[in-house]
Amino acid sequence: MRVAFDSRPAANGGGVGRYARCLLEALEAAAPEDGELVLTHRPRRVDVLHAPCLDCAPLRPHGPTVVTVHDLHHHKRRGERLRAGVRFRLRSLAAQRATRVIVPTQAVAADTTAYLRLPDDQVVVIPEAVAPVLRPRSAEMVMRTRRHYGIPEDYLLWVGRMEHPEPRKRIAELAQAPRSLPLVLVGATSRWAEELPGVTLTGHVPDDDLAALYTGARALVFPSDDEGFGLPAIEALACGTPVVASDVPALREVLDGRATFVPVGDVSGLVAAAERAARPAPPPPAWTWTDAAHATWAVYREALAAASRSRVRPPREPAVSEA
Repeated sequence: MRVAFDSRPAANGGGVGRYARCLLEALEAAAPEDGELVLTHRPRRVDVLHAPCLDCAPLRPHGPTVVTVHDLHHHKRRGERLRAGVRFRLRSLAAQRATRVIVPTQAVAADTTAYLRLPDDQVVVIPEAVAPVLRPRSAEMVMRTRRHYGIPEDYLLWVGRMEHPEPRKRIAELAQAPRSLPLVLVGATSRWAEELPGVTLTGHVPDDDLAALYTGARALVFPSDDEGFGLPAIEALACGTPVVASDVPALREVLDGRATFVPVGDVSGLVAAAERAARPAPPPPAWTWTDAAHATWAVYREALAAASRSRVRPPREPAVSEA
């Protein structure tokens, strides 16, 4: 079975880039004897194509196609994006034409059936996992990393991308919420983020530094009112850091019993709960990228078999002549 994997998203930051890099590495390590992975978005002579995000899903697939849908917040909030109607229709059509769609949670699975109108048997839930590099770091490394970025000893942490303002992430509300601890925002920024009051911006940081910043934080704050999985939350847990999050379906599904939840929109309450957080934090879910890779190879086989079945047409019943 020859699988083409569109590796272009692996060069990006954020959760989609992390997903593509970690899954690709695990897929290569877990490949079955008859499995071969080809890194291309222009497949030739392959059995299955995997597009690891909806943006790179082919509109006119030439064979069995697997598409990963991380979340559908753009579809659920179309009013926040002007002139996006055609783009959303094309995205929806690409997902509908896929042989199988992978999603990270049951919450996103429900969204795909509601917003993309996909049948249940076309959607497969495969959770994400923590990158092995994100693990607790020593007190000395935490101190060096804090000093490098000008961060005090005790702080609250938020991790994500800030190139564009996304109302669902509630970053501006988080920055303005009353607090007694400094707030550190980690991730790629832009001018609007640089104008947020009273916060420390680190920009994009290497994984070793990210692990140290997770390790040193009082808590990770996650005020989003919509998420598909919440990868920074399980990364923080893997580094021993408590998580305080808004009570949204995907985060409850992934973190139930592992985080403190506050009602959606109560950003002040979320910050207050984070300032009261204490170690030890619960461990992250036991699911690994190796588990995800094995499950994904199974989806490739399923997609190939489904495409083969669709090509087999039942014989036409002979016409019966009436006497």
